[in-house]
Amino acid sequence: MGSGILRNGARTGRWTAAAAAMAMAAVLAGCGSGGSDGKDSGGDGGGTLTAYVYGDDAVKVQQAAVDTFNKTSKVKVKLIKVPGTDYVNKLRSAMGSPNAPDIFFNWGGGSIKPYVDANQLVDLTSTVESDATLKDGFLPSIMKAGSLNGKIYGVPMRGMQPVILFYNKTLFAKYNLQPPATWDDLQKDITTFKSKGITPFALGGSDKWPELMWLEYLLDRIAGPEVFKKIQDGDTSGWGDPAVLKTAQTVKQLVDGGAFGKNFTSVDYGNGGAPTLFSKGKAAMHLMGSWEYSTQLGKAPDFAKNDLAWTPFPTVAGGVGDAADVVGNPTNYWSINAKTKHKDAAIAFLKTMAAPEYTKALVDNGDIPTSSNAGDLLNTSPNPEFATFQYNLVEKAPSFTLSWDQALEAKYASPLLTEISKLFAGQSTPEQFVDAMKAVK
Repeated sequence: MGSGILRNGARTGRWTAAAAAMAMAAVLAGCGSGGSDGKDSGGDGGGTLTAYVYGDDAVKVQQAAVDTFNKTSKVKVKLIKVPGTDYVNKLRSAMGSPNAPDIFFNWGGGSIKPYVDANQLVDLTSTVESDATLKDGFLPSIMKAGSLNGKIYGVPMRGMQPVILFYNKTLFAKYNLQPPATWDDLQKDITTFKSKGITPFALGGSDKWPELMWLEYLLDRIAGPEVFKKIQDGDTSGWGDPAVLKTAQTVKQLVDGGAFGKNFTSVDYGNGGAPTLFSKGKAAMHLMGSWEYSTQLGKAPDFAKNDLAWTPFPTVAGGVGDAADVVGNPTNYWSINAKTKHKDAAIAFLKTMAAPEYTKALVDNGDIPTSSNAGDLLNTSPNPEFATFQYNLVEKAPSFTLSWDQALEAKYASPLLTEISKLFAGQSTPEQFVDAMKAVK
């Protein structure tokens, strides 16, 4: 989901992953692993591991981790900071060349499927299960979310980014309303705010990806995570599940009922359109990734400090999904190239992602780590209350569904965003949405 320059570049990178995978780029030379049997080599145990990382402001945390690791390891890690807008293209080109990185940053799910299909990644499943540091070091929902076909190919290395329902607590108090816990609550809030001339939900419809969040949560609340998991695993008949149609119908009811106002298709997120409507009190709520807090802190600090509040997505009447499930971007992951000459050293580096020192560095940078030891450190976060809410939300989640446009390969993700945009804009019916997605091959 996403475009535009957002918190730590993470949103930009996630969307670039879906869009840019269809493009070609020149090979990024000068880095690489070469072929080997996957065991550490070198007469004195020395050597170099190249690691591609998404080059944004947060990379300072990974650079510090590399510097610490290199002080004691004979095999040194060389961090290659690739600009965010070029990341996916350059990784894709490099992985098809003799100069492939040994370790690389990714989003799990569909972002690594081409490399898994080509047998280019180390299957870390048995390693994680047999190593206490890795097995117990991270929240289970995060490890599961980054897996593919039940196998683990990545270790978490950045902060979590769940999608959260943000609301203006000042407006809610003014009209004696509570944040919605159920669908009936939501309908009451919509009715009240509309009667007061306030748009119930800000929505950056021109960017398409903010609309996706609504389908992700609605399908989960209606049917649980299994329906999308079927689709993610390659069975496109999953789009024909009755719960998908019910989800699309619910979206249509929201749109027709004025939940997003009349002009949301011309409102963006990346350039600040939807966040500004929210911070100005023209919209009462905003379903958005956790980076919305940082966005508001930067654009409207008084609003962020005095009016901004947050709550989980509500339950849906008749739905069988667990109310504790979350959707969004679980985190980013390190994966290992199957051709690395220094597999053991690469795994040793990945284990440092569970170290208390690394967790503390993420917290100090404003991230909410996915490591199981993070809870005790969140009181040092820039906003301990918000940090603790996020961590508890994810820690208790039975399922954390990766954003659909990242979980799916680009050949499915691009049409998905187009069809969702048409559904929200009233250019297609719920039935046409379902038929269109079933037809994508």
